[in-house]
Amino acid sequence: MNPCASRAIGIFDSGVGGLTVHHRVAERLPSESIIYFGDTARVPYGTKSAETVVRYARACAHMLVRRDIKLLVVACNTASAYALDILRAELDIPVVGVVEPGAKRAAMSTRNGRIGVIGTKGTIRSGQYQSAILSYIPDAHVFAKACPLFVPLAEEGWIEGPVPEQIAVEYLQEFLENDIDTLVLGCTHYPLLKTVIGKVAGDSVALVDSAQATSEIVARQLESLNLQCAEGPPSYQFLVTDAPDSFAAVGSLFLGGQVGEVEWVAFE
Repeated sequence: MNPCASRAIGIFDSGVGGLTVHHRVAERLPSESIIYFGDTARVPYGTKSAETVVRYARACAHMLVRRDIKLLVVACNTASAYALDILRAELDIPVVGVVEPGAKRAAMSTRNGRIGVIGTKGTIRSGQYQSAILSYIPDAHVFAKACPLFVPLAEEGWIEGPVPEQIAVEYLQEFLENDIDTLVLGCTHYPLLKTVIGKVAGDSVALVDSAQATSEIVARQLESLNLQCAEGPPSYQFLVTDAPDSFAAVGSLFLGGQVGEVEWVAFE
């Protein structure tokens, strides 16, 4: 066995949303230990400039590398959009983002080549999802929209009922008018609202969860590099830069279970 195989997978996000990626990775790879880092002191990333996002992403990545991880997952869609190539150039471990897996899954799912993408302002502004989808289907029609209100709804637990449904109607109406058949949930918070989004979008629209697609890429990367951990049980560590109690309380919604002990860390 590769001596590095027993090391943990590192996952970072600007806050709690990346726990949906943690959940999918743990579900797909139940023997793997995971160190999750949420930069809760500087959340959100989606409204910040590209330069700031890159600076924050580099700090998060290098902090996890110092914890001796074997693979890094950039769970934040905005950080994936702006910083992935930079991190891959700087680090000597595999780096997986969430944009490319989601885009590929969307390209595989569509039947009519009309695809919608929803995400934060930063993710949509970057154009990375649009470009990635077009690299697979050059003649596709990609419609993208920032849906910032979905984030506080998810964090407050307002994932069903008339309020999130009405907001979903407002956000998705133009997608439906453009006859999309696939919709990418391009933010780690959005899977929590999958029921409402699916209800508004209708049965004819396939919803693409980037977190699930990313977990498959992580599994393939570990296998190709002979880095799978064959022995359990796994350990899960949770690190944040602010408000660990709040992270633990809200995080249970995203993780699908109790978060457990959360460690506060400080770094520049």
